[in-house]
Amino acid sequence: MQIDAAVVNEEGGAFDIEGVELEEPQDNEVLVRIVGAGVCHTDLIVRDQLYPTPLPAVLGHEGSGVVESVGDGVAAVEPGDRVVLSFDYDEECSSCRDGHPAYCEDFFAHNFGGARPEDGTSPLSQDGETVSGRFFGQSSFATHAIATERNVVPVEDDVPLELLGPLGCGIQTGAGAVINSLAPETGSSIAIFGAGSVGLSAVMAAEIEGCTDIVSVELKDNRRELAADLGATETVDPASVDDAVKAVRELTDGGVDYALETTGVPEVAEQTIAALTQRGTVGIVGAPALGTEASFDVNDLILNGRSITGIVEGDSNPKQFIPDLIELYRQGKFPFDELVTYYEFDEIEEAVEASENGETIKPVLRVGET
Repeated sequence: MQIDAAVVNEEGGAFDIEGVELEEPQDNEVLVRIVGAGVCHTDLIVRDQLYPTPLPAVLGHEGSGVVESVGDGVAAVEPGDRVVLSFDYDEECSSCRDGHPAYCEDFFAHNFGGARPEDGTSPLSQDGETVSGRFFGQSSFATHAIATERNVVPVEDDVPLELLGPLGCGIQTGAGAVINSLAPETGSSIAIFGAGSVGLSAVMAAEIEGCTDIVSVELKDNRRELAADLGATETVDPASVDDAVKAVRELTDGGVDYALETTGVPEVAEQTIAALTQRGTVGIVGAPALGTEASFDVNDLILNGRSITGIVEGDSNPKQFIPDLIELYRQGKFPFDELVTYYEFDEIEEAVEASENGETIKPVLRVGET
């Protein structure tokens, strides 16, 4: 079928809406008519080829929409179902079998390879030439996407469908990093470095988990203000203090029990470690270019019993965690809609610019009708 999609044709290029051809779903695949699609930092670093998904490509990995057709082997969803699209995984490796699909041994191929990992084909083409069309198992910057039975999550019809796409990556990454990975004890303290959609989702999750000291470290005034509205007990502007680490430690009586790095900046990762108290734990979710290194004092880590953990997708099982987040939203405990600004599909370049300059926290493209 002929569809419209936002195609990135070259490194650092624009998201150009063009006509492309989309195959029918294979046995384990699902054709989804996209209603909404969040714009995520990961889309932009792949556009810039910091992660090497082959170009030309249709990106987008926070899709939501309506199932139009399914392959012969699909039983979990049927045409007409409302779904959120999340990351893909193989279901077969030890991490997947243990309930941790975010650490799938073949995660890179399933999410950044741009093709079906089983046979190397793509469901997208243009004038007979292949276009990468399985970004995070979906490529949802398009009017329609091919996903798999693995990475579609059915949702109820009492929440706006166009709102739900960011739950597939950025929102679940921030919330899951706190709830699933760090799992702070009630009454503990946490510092969250960066107040984009991931960091602010972490702030909300920290309040849900009962952290009594929640410090948001962020350069932009509007994001610090929103962090305070969403549960941060203190905020720090690194540009207005001599030492952000010292400021965090002073606000938390000597350091935090937990810290989360969401910016992808190595120097900030180093600051998160220094902000910890004894036996504190840092979670790293910000993704820089492949090969980026940060440093730490080994003895500082050893003598203080500190830990560093890497976190992918909030260590989430999307089929369980996304419905949990929706229920928290229904209860008024997780108002992630406050992060969202909507754009029409043909405004994708404006949405990207607003995301990059910090004007918008979580752009969501309205692609189709509910």
